[in-house]
Amino acid sequence: MRIPYEYAVIQAVPRIERGELINVGVMLYSQARDFLAARTHLHEDRLHALDPNADAAALRTALSSWEATCRGAGAAADMRPGERFRWLVAPRSTVLRAGPVHMGLAAEPSAELDRLVALLVH
Repeated sequence: MRIPYEYAVIQAVPRIERGELINVGVMLYSQARDFLAARTHLHEDRLHALDPNADAAALRTALSSWEATCRGAGAAADMRPGERFRWLVAPRSTVLRAGPVHMGLAAEPSAELDRLVALLVH
């Protein structure tokens, strides 16, 4: 049986003023399965094509914090998965942001997350 899910692509915008971005991860939330996870992957060559001075190490640290927030770490410890997802996809003007939220159907959220990362990030 396939269940509904929501997902958003995590985007890096190394120079906010230019608005250029690369996809660096995907977050997937399934209310039916109480599932929230993020998978990230940073292509340094793509990042440095947009900004040769971009700090890849700092960006990796920030991406790790998004993954940890999905798991309920830190300030998100008392939030339910849906609340954490909404918090992370809220509009922001920073180097890391979530793209628009999309919907889908899948039998297994974790496998679907892997598929989306391969399709949209790698």
